[in-house]
Amino acid sequence: MSERAAPFYCPYCGDEDLRPGEQGHGAWECGACSRAFQLKFLGLLARGLRPNSTGGEPT
Repeated sequence: MSERAAPFYCPYCGDEDLRPGEQGHGAWECGACSRAFQLKFLGLLARGLRPNSTGGEPT
């Protein structure tokens, strides 16, 4: 089994100074902006993501 993925940057400030948080599984703390956040995998989409066949934006 592989290791769990870790975030590369803070979703708030974009800095890379991240540490695992003390709040439990998936919790991270940013040393640059002093924010704490949690990542959670919700599951797979039943239909998946498919590119728009027309190449334009959906209306």
